[in-house]
Amino acid sequence: MLLIHKITIQLTRIEPKFIVLKPMDNQKVMPGASHQPCRANRIEQKLQVHPEDIKKESVRETSLILARMPNIKVFSGSSHPDLAQRIVDRLGIDIGKVVTKKFSNLETCVEIGESVRGEDVYIVQSGSGEVNDNLMELLIMINACKIASASRVTAVIPCFPYARQDKKDKNLDSDKERNIEKWKSIEWKFRSRAPISAKLVANMLSVAGADHIITMDLHASQIQGFFDIPVDNLYAEPAVLKWIKENIAEWRNSIIVSPDAGGAKRVTSIADRLNVEFALIHKERKKANEVASMVLVGDVKDRVAILVDDMADTCGTICHAAEKLMEAGATKTYAILTHGIFSGPAISRINNACFEAVVVTNTIPQDKHMEQCSKVQCIDVSMMFAEAVRRTHNGESVSYLFSNVPY
Repeated sequence: MLLIHKITIQLTRIEPKFIVLKPMDNQKVMPGASHQPCRANRIEQKLQVHPEDIKKESVRETSLILARMPNIKVFSGSSHPDLAQRIVDRLGIDIGKVVTKKFSNLETCVEIGESVRGEDVYIVQSGSGEVNDNLMELLIMINACKIASASRVTAVIPCFPYARQDKKDKNLDSDKERNIEKWKSIEWKFRSRAPISAKLVANMLSVAGADHIITMDLHASQIQGFFDIPVDNLYAEPAVLKWIKENIAEWRNSIIVSPDAGGAKRVTSIADRLNVEFALIHKERKKANEVASMVLVGDVKDRVAILVDDMADTCGTICHAAEKLMEAGATKTYAILTHGIFSGPAISRINNACFEAVVVTNTIPQDKHMEQCSKVQCIDVSMMFAEAVRRTHNGESVSYLFSNVPY
């Protein structure tokens, strides 16, 4: 009996923690309304929340976020701070403190401004701008966090550098007679001894201390096999499908076109999900960034042609392809690209081309390009990277992102 009495006393001391919502001064209390504390979703009349209650609720929400994502740090390199900020805003956390600078001899120096001991660290650095400097900065940041006892270091690389150097070209000796003019060129003569730079970058990231890689639309998916650590290759396809349906009124009368045979798998996937047809353009390059000839395979007459590719650099290929499509009877031409590098004469070529719009994602900063060319439009994919970070941190699957855009 004494034991029950003690338990009763203890229970009476436990008070429920509710937000007290009081009626406004000029509002009458409805008959039967209770003055006791109650939950917000049970109030049927207009109530005024006091500032102290708002402050308490804000602190509570912050605590919930920290409880949901403990021991996580997100740092940004110099290449794309805007994307990194969008990612942390989506996650509801602060960007990590880091200082990057150059010594007088132009060596990169990185200082991590807060403790990462035992933390799950994510470093956002895209392969754009000064690619070599940004890659070296990423490697140093990874190593700095690793030797500072971070529990795991994940490199978030929206646009993977050196991805186009993923294989050796075939030995041209066997084609000598059929490619006499090419064989005379010094550029073609030595391409069979080209490096596989994408593999080298993979090795460098692993040696620096990266435990995991998150990237988007690798130029060749087999690059994932260059790593001995997990690689999550996200796809821009869900965001691209969403943009097409929302911005191209005639999308049901469209045809998805690949500017080369290598992108056929990508365009067939998009065409299948839109339930439209696809076409491809076979191209032969005279040398890097210069196309010699193009052959269109497919019927684009009286249709909206949508060129889809993983990246565009100098834009010679897509601009030439757009002309080919319009000559073949396409009513309009769009280009949708994951990585808009836009180097050299790219912007002037787009301005002079027959595109309705050239749509890219923000895996690479696009503000400057959009100012220079009104045809360039940008799809924000920060929510996909933020969700990938959240799911990775919580040990959840990222497969959902392969076919859906998180909201």
